[in-house]
Amino acid sequence: MKIQIHHLAPFRAPLLARLASVFALSSLLVAAQGRASERWATLEAIHELENPRDSAQPGQRGELGPYQFREQTWKMYTHAPFSHALDRHSSDAVAVKHYNWIKAELERRGVEASPYRVALAWNGGISAVLEEHPCPAAVDYASRAANIAADIESKEMADSR
Repeated sequence: MKIQIHHLAPFRAPLLARLASVFALSSLLVAAQGRASERWATLEAIHELENPRDSAQPGQRGELGPYQFREQTWKMYTHAPFSHALDRHSSDAVAVKHYNWIKAELERRGVEASPYRVALAWNGGISAVLEEHPCPAAVDYASRAANIAADIESKEMADSR
């Protein structure tokens, strides 16, 4: 009885090639985890700047919730009543969608979506990131958010060791 070896050839890939594919996959997973961690840290920094005590009182322009969403922004991502912005779970879900939209929009325009730039866009709009001289208040907000996010991420790294 003859076994046709040519059918087994794809399974005889060198060990190094198999390890390379495993390494590439694990690198992608770590990178995705890192991006999720960066997103979480950035959103938590925005929460700390916007409404750290989770006050139910509306902001000066009617903003609500942990991230101080305006009603127009809220309605971009959900059909839930705007009052649900006070619920942390609902607000987190909308915050992730808004973060992802900002990130995608910046990348579409060829701009790296760093925590600083995401926070700048969150506070001053996408145009603030693209302008040569954005509003000083938005720059201050973005700087503080980026610093807080970096602190959060470094604490996460230390805790995971």
